[in-house]
Amino acid sequence: MNWVQQYDPFSNIAASACVAMLPLAILFYMLAVRRAKGHMAAALGLAGALCAAVGVWGMPVGLAVNATLYGMAMGLFPIIWIVLTAVWLYNMTVESGEFEIIKGSLARLTDDRRLQALFIAFAFGAFLEGTAGFGTPVAITAAMLMGLGFSPVYAGGICLVANTAPVAFGALGIPVIVASQVSGLDVTTLSQYVGRQLPVFALVVPLWMTVVMCGFRRSMEVLPAIVVASVCFSGTQFLFAELHGPTLPDVMAAIVTIIGLLVLLRFWRPASTWHFADEQPASAAASAHHSTGEILRAWAPYAILAVFVFFWGLDGVKAGLNKVYIQAIEWPGLHGAIAKTVPIVAKDAPYAAKYTLNLLSAGGTAILLAGLLSVPIMPGYGMKRAIGCFWRTCHQLRFPVLTIMLILGLAQLMNYSGMSSTLGIAFTHTGALFPFFAPIMGWLGVFLTGSNTSSNALFGSMQQATARAVGVDPYLTVAANATGGVTGKMISPQSISVATASTHTVGQEGALFRFALGHSIAMTLVISVLVTLQAYVIGWMLP
Repeated sequence: MNWVQQYDPFSNIAASACVAMLPLAILFYMLAVRRAKGHMAAALGLAGALCAAVGVWGMPVGLAVNATLYGMAMGLFPIIWIVLTAVWLYNMTVESGEFEIIKGSLARLTDDRRLQALFIAFAFGAFLEGTAGFGTPVAITAAMLMGLGFSPVYAGGICLVANTAPVAFGALGIPVIVASQVSGLDVTTLSQYVGRQLPVFALVVPLWMTVVMCGFRRSMEVLPAIVVASVCFSGTQFLFAELHGPTLPDVMAAIVTIIGLLVLLRFWRPASTWHFADEQPASAAASAHHSTGEILRAWAPYAILAVFVFFWGLDGVKAGLNKVYIQAIEWPGLHGAIAKTVPIVAKDAPYAAKYTLNLLSAGGTAILLAGLLSVPIMPGYGMKRAIGCFWRTCHQLRFPVLTIMLILGLAQLMNYSGMSSTLGIAFTHTGALFPFFAPIMGWLGVFLTGSNTSSNALFGSMQQATARAVGVDPYLTVAANATGGVTGKMISPQSISVATASTHTVGQEGALFRFALGHSIAMTLVISVLVTLQAYVIGWMLP
């Protein structure tokens, strides 16, 4: 051990915490005020963190740079590997024309706007969040609702509200996986804790969304559909989080919800069909007719994806693949070179830095194989076009990739410098109220970064350290960071920008922000109350 962390460089924890917040304040200012690009804001935040780590916390320059590179490598694999392959599969379905069939199959199920919102914004959006995430669901579902005739503001706003229930398990569980990595908590157990929070919140999202659309009285006209969507989604999300881990709760919950709504519509329809007072006519693409065979073929890539991801998540399959190839690399120059000290640990202890390269068992590899098997199914779409699509996807994601790497670099720099622990120690002064504030921190993190993954990377370690300091279960507060973050997604500048771009309302970001802000705050308070009750009153809910 060459360097021992310090947590109060000013001998005043409030002052030290304020300086530790500066990199996050830079992120907030650049994203929310200056509306800078994500990678530019992340780069400036990282620069601020480097200055603070070296100049204030006394971290050697070499260790600071090395910790940043370690975090960036964690961003590259496995996180970006999942994002890249998931978006590649989606792009292939778009280029082959199969996605238009998927959209059409959903649009033809019902002409009632409330049911269309449940199918598309809630259920199908959750499926996209589960498989791709990172802005994909809002972009696609908002455009689909626009094509069906929804007004631009409602199309964007409803999709932002709907895209809360699945976010913590989005992109095949990446937010929970990252929270586990930065906090040092077991990923399976952490998934179970999130599964005791998020499904409870998800129960109310379908009703909340329809009330936003048409008011409480008209929502009661489709109460059977709301109940089916709520129970199917929440129940399935809970079961897969409990029994399988973080990769499939959203994917399977969305599939079960879509099936449940389909079965319901065979036996029940609302007494009257509801439309907005002023809405656009449906697009031709939305009303096109497709045969059952065409619809099954169009959905086949995502069915294959669900099967592969399911089997890749099984412990036996993972273990078998890891026997073939896995590398656990002790990061040169960083592993064991830094020591944690009191009050974070009982006595000085080396800070590990191990980079796991599990190429075969990684979730991104499962998606890659699903994509390769899907190529022959897509009409007129051969391997040459698939390879070209892969490189175009790499180019498309170049800035999101850079942003993720910079954010993870910033997060690990704050962890290894001790800045995250400084913030955690400061939050110990909230004492018994910390469980109430834990989801609010997640909400703030997602608002700042636009990503539950990035929020967990920034605050996961701090949540864990603070919980231990105040005597609260660290799994509860780290899970609360992920759960609380879902409500910050709808008001983050990135999400607002995606929604306005996909609904052709660029310039109306303020209107959409005002539409979503009250719902975001109210939902966050609901989660804060739930987590506080779980900490002190209803602990039987937890694993």
